[in-house]
Amino acid sequence: MRARPAGGGAAVGGVRGYPVDRVHQEVAFLGRHVHWTLHELLTLDHAARRRWVDEVAQMIENDG
Repeated sequence: MRARPAGGGAAVGGVRGYPVDRVHQEVAFLGRHVHWTLHELLTLDHAARRRWVDEVAQMIENDG
């Protein structure tokens, strides 16, 4: 049996507990509006990606 790493052994950068469909929506939204690559978008951690989605959505709302 392997010893568990400190911190519970959860995968770093995973989407455990976060719907994959939502990740796809966020990546598609940011890809469309900021034209970042898929690699750039997927390397953002969840909190950073959500922050960018919120910021871009706010900018779109204020322009419309």
